[in-house]
Formats: sequence, structure tokens, C-alpha cells
Amino acid sequence: MSDSNAVLPWLVIRQDDNGNRYRVGRYATKTEAQEVADRLDSQSKEQLYVVERTAASRQAR
Repeated sequence: MSDSNAVLPWLVIRQDDNGNRYRVGRYATKTEAQEVADRLDSQSKEQLYVVERTAASRQAR
């Protein structure tokens, strides 16, 4: 596990209508990531923003 996964384990992912997924940002807390995802989601009707925990941080628990 790298240090960046331990410090910023929460991702905001943008998913488009074709199912393509792109990482938008990494965050220290789920709350912070969810706030960003909610703000982005409210600004775009064509994209879906979701919060996920990194796989490496799930394995480290």
C-alpha cells in the first residue's frame, strides 16, 4: 500500500452515459468526497458522480 492511499482513500468517480468512468479527485474523508460529488452532480444532468473507497484502503483494514 502506498502512503497516498492511506491518506486519501475516498474517490469521486464520474460515470458518463456510456459507462465510462473517470477519477475526479481523492479525499481524506467520505463526507468530504460526498460533498464534492453532490455539488458536481447538481451542476450536471448528464453525468453521474459516485463516491468509492480505494481498493488498497479496503484491503489494509
